[in-house]
Amino acid sequence: MTENEIIIKLLLACFFGGIIGYLREKERKAAGLRTHIMVSMGAALFMLISIYMSLMFAGADASRIASSVVVGIGFIGAGAIIREGGTVRGLTTASSVWAAAAIGLALGCGMYMTAITATILAFIILQVLSVVERKYIYPSRKQ
Repeated sequence: MTENEIIIKLLLACFFGGIIGYLREKERKAAGLRTHIMVSMGAALFMLISIYMSLMFAGADASRIASSVVVGIGFIGAGAIIREGGTVRGLTTASSVWAAAAIGLALGCGMYMTAITATILAFIILQVLSVVERKYIYPSRKQ
């Protein structure tokens, strides 16, 4: 893997994480643009390091770092979830941070089409389904 490939993967992780983060920022959520960019880029970097280590050291398991990213992001997401009375808030934010990390991991290992597809799906889920919820499912709820 060349340095140019590494740079492209990190830049794409920033861009794709930024798409998700922009949607959350627009909704004024706690985890917004910068958070999603950092999570996606950080996950891509961890994946790149993992791949590098598996190539440099015989017997190194490339999946160990990636699985730690998944667990670590779960803890970050848990911090975004808040219980307010009888409702729970922050689940979508937590799941969008988790998805941004997964997209970063995919980019780190070169799964470009998978990352593009996941980003498009996240955009649809966060943007289009939000409108559907407001208009048809919860029309009387104040946002």
